[in-house]
This record gives sequence, structure tokens and C-alpha cells, in this order.
Amino acid sequence: MRVSIVGTGYVGLVTGACLAEAGHDVICVDTNLERVTMVNEAKPPFHEPGLPELLASVSLIGTLDLEMAVRESDLTMIAVGTPFDGTQIDLSYVESVSAQIGMALKEKDGYHVVVVKSTVVPGTTEKLVLPLLEKHSGKRAGAGFGVGMNPEFLSEGSALRDARRPDRIVLGGIDPRTLGAMAALYEPWHETPVLMVSPAAAEMIKYASNALQAMLISFANEMANLAATVEGVDIVEVERGLHLSELIRDAPVVSFLKSGCGFGGSCFPKDLAALAAFGAAQGVPMDIASAVLSVNRSQPARLVSLLGDVLGKRVAVLGISFKPGTDDIRESPAIDIISLLLERGAEVVAYDPIAVAPDVPHASTLDDSLDGADAVVLVTAWPEFAAVPEKLAGRSIPVADGRRLWSPEAFVDYRALGRTLP
Repeated sequence: MRVSIVGTGYVGLVTGACLAEAGHDVICVDTNLERVTMVNEAKPPFHEPGLPELLASVSLIGTLDLEMAVRESDLTMIAVGTPFDGTQIDLSYVESVSAQIGMALKEKDGYHVVVVKSTVVPGTTEKLVLPLLEKHSGKRAGAGFGVGMNPEFLSEGSALRDARRPDRIVLGGIDPRTLGAMAALYEPWHETPVLMVSPAAAEMIKYASNALQAMLISFANEMANLAATVEGVDIVEVERGLHLSELIRDAPVVSFLKSGCGFGGSCFPKDLAALAAFGAAQGVPMDIASAVLSVNRSQPARLVSLLGDVLGKRVAVLGISFKPGTDDIRESPAIDIISLLLERGAEVVAYDPIAVAPDVPHASTLDDSLDGADAVVLVTAWPEFAAVPEKLAGRSIPVADGRRLWSPEAFVDYRALGRTLP
């Protein structure tokens, strides 16, 4: 199938590369010339394991010309950003692209399918995108073109695996013809369960999925905060007990039932906030979603508090990205942790194998970050940091483990969320 994807960000480029790998002809559209150039040079504009090699092995076309991309394809995916402005998600990019696609459809003969890939609140595809397509194309949805919604379930750091071997494919379409075209797109994944629903249901599935995962993380963190007040209880042991339950044993969801210094990234914080705002607008208080965010916001301060007085002390912050395997620092707990340390008078030096935080001194190596440190805070569980206990052997400085990566016995002064202070 000939596919055009508008947006060469994380979702758009990974999706496009994997569709091309599956045998489709893919055109990637963006308004950013630098990104388009990088696509044509098979260079990803962000870090994702395996993506450079995949781009080098497939044929992708990058272009600024959206009209041409629509004209030369059978199906167009909208994969632009939907940032949260504090009150609601910003749909301006979706609106603009929908209008442009509509104008392109006006000049195109034949049936074309437009699929929303961006994360949008329920009702957006049918109540916003569809009317804009009709208005600017002069055609009627269901007759001149199809409209669908196909949420993504990609995790940064494992996106290629998630796209190549998805656990499910959710297709939301306005009619059987649209659903048929979307099903044909995913024919190479014929062994994956496919759910066909309405566009609004597909939109809701995406939000519900992210909310569930975020809720499990905040549940684990709330239990950890309680465990820290009880002598003789370590949340790591509690989590082991939970993980042995046959309800979740050996299930991937277990990875979310692990306490730490909070979740970040471009999805969970934004999507939970958007879901809570959407619920309020619908007259349905989203108490659980709001509580999940509240617990998450408290974790960075809890981790910093483990160090006590940091005035004038050199503190090494290990990890800037919100999780290992990515250079994404959006909503990373590290940003708040660094800010709190600076507010309390600490001298901060950060180290991350890939990511960089703005306006913060960075060490070029792990050894350099630990050299002369009066305290250490672990934020991101990069595999490289497993070597820290050996590097700090014998040094009596407080070590705050925000991801429970290390054994308490490996340090002279070990501190962590989910256990009482020594």
C-alpha cells in the first residue's frame, strides 16, 4: 500500500520505518526542512535503539510537500504533536494538517483514507478532523474519503520491538470500507489480535491504556512511601510478594508495579492531565487520574529529602532522560530533582550516557561525575550505572537510589525510597 505520514516525530518516523520494512511504500511529511533532510539521509533526529539501522535498510521518502504526499498515496496518517497546555490538549497541529489534507483531497481523484495516529481525546476524529476534511475537500466522508483512528502503543527505548511485534492493533473507522483499508495496511501483522471499533472508542482505548500503566506506577510509589515509615519493611520485598501473585506473575504489566522517583516522558504526564481535564469537561471528576498525577509529582521531592542538608555540597545526579534507552527529557523526574537540589544550595553535576539537560553542568563520563561528589542521586537506571557500587567502594557519602538499582549492602551510606533511613 502507498502510505503518507504527516509528522516525523517519534511516532511518525518509527511507524513509517516499520511500515516500510513490512513492504509498504512510505512518504514522510514534515514542515521542518532539517528533519526532512535527515529522513532522506536515513538519520533519525532522536535516539531510539535500532532505528538508525532500520532507516538505512528501508526506502523512505521525506518531503515538505504534503499535497504531493497525499496525491501519491492511498492512505494518510496524521502523527503530529498534541501538547497539553495546562487546561486541554492543543489540537492546532491536528487542525492545520487536517485542513491541508482536505485541500489536497479536493484535487485528488479516487478514494483516500485519512487515519489519525496522534493521541487525541475521544470524539476528536469524528467531531474535528472529519468536518475539516469535508470542509476543505468539498467531499463527503464515507463517499469521497474514509476517516479512521489508529492509536499507537509504542514505548520509547523499545519502540521497534513494539511496532514489529505489537500485542494488539486497534482500528477505529467510520465505516466498513475505512476499516477494510486499515486492515489491509496491517495485513503483514496477520498474527496480531485486531480490534475494530468506532474512532471514539479507539481514542478512549489509548487513554485508558496509558492511564492504567501510570496508575500502577503511582500505586507502587504510594505503597513505597508507606513502607518507608515502617521499620523492617522494604518495598522491594513487598513488590516481590506482589509479583508472585498468579494474577500478574510473568505478565509484562509487572514492570509497572515497581516503585521509583516517578514517571515522565511525552505520554503519561500529558495524557493523564488531558484525561483528567477531558473528564472534568464532561462533568465526570477523574479522581483516580488526578491522584496518580499527585503521587507522581511528589516523588522527586521525596528522593531529594533523603539526602538531608545539601547546602554547599557537590551532588552527582545520575540520569537525565526519563527512562533508559532514550534521550527524551520531557517531564523527566531529573529536571525537578535538579531544580530542588539547586534551590537547596547544592552544586549539581549531571551525567547521562545520551541525554543532556539545559543549563546544568554535565560530566563527560561516569567517573568524572563521581569524582569529588559529596552525595549521589540515581534517577535513571541506565545499565552503565550498575558499576557505581564498585566505583564508590569505601566512600562514606550518602547515595540516594531512586530506581532501586543497587543492593543496600553495596554502600556505606545507602538511602532509597520505600525503606526507612539508616
